[in-house]
Formats: sequence, C-alpha cells, structure tokens
Amino acid sequence: QVQLVESGGGVVQVGASLRLSCAASGRTFSRQTMAWFRQAPGKERDFVTAIARSGAGENTYYADSVKGRFTISRENAGNTVVLQMDSLKPEDTAIYYCAAFAGFCTNVSCRDRRLYNFWGRGTQVTVSS
Repeated sequence: QVQLVESGGGVVQVGASLRLSCAASGRTFSRQTMAWFRQAPGKERDFVTAIARSGAGENTYYADSVKGRFTISRENAGNTVVLQMDSLKPEDTAIYYCAAFAGFCTNVSCRDRRLYNFWGRGTQVTVSS
C-alpha cells in the first residue's frame, strides 16, 4: 500500500524558514513525479512545486508565488521529497500536501492536481506577522 507521510510543519514568524519532508513507502518513486500542493482555509488546493524526471536528469517547477523562496529536492534514493521554504510570508499559511504519481509531466501538466493519485494527509504551516 502506497503511503505518503508529511512532516516538518509548524508555526513560524515572517521571514523564517521551514523544511517539510514527505516520505514515500509502498513503492519506489525515485523515477516518478512528486509534488507539493497547499490549501488555505476557504480556498482551492493550489500547486506549489513539483520534481519530475526528464531523461537522465530532472526538472523542477514552481508556482510564481514561491519561486526564488522555495526549493524542492529528493533524498533517500528518491523516496523522500523535501521542500525547503525560506523567507516565509503570511500568505504561505496553509496545509501543505505531498502528492505523487507514477509518470512524467511537463511544466504545465505537473500543476494539475488531477494528475496525482497518491496524497499525504498534510502538514500545517502557519506564518505569523
């Protein structure tokens, strides 16, 4: 059974950093796409970032709102995806969800949450001003 488990959320002040982790088990995701989405109260679940294999390398994609502040990477032979969040803002407050699917995507398609069939339960990130 596939499981994605997020960790690392918390309450921080504006400008601080947080490191979220998503551990995947039940299958190998080292060559598939993994992503982070977030959902603020009363809002849709929005794309944050994704990491997808492309040939011998991999591509990373970011929402404009987090570009330059957030970094996605893989660890643990690719079965853990890390989201390093720097210079946090109050508008980053949300539940952050890890997602994965066994395929590849582009800069456009990676942003579609319907593509992902595995989801974690989420971790709360609160940025106070």
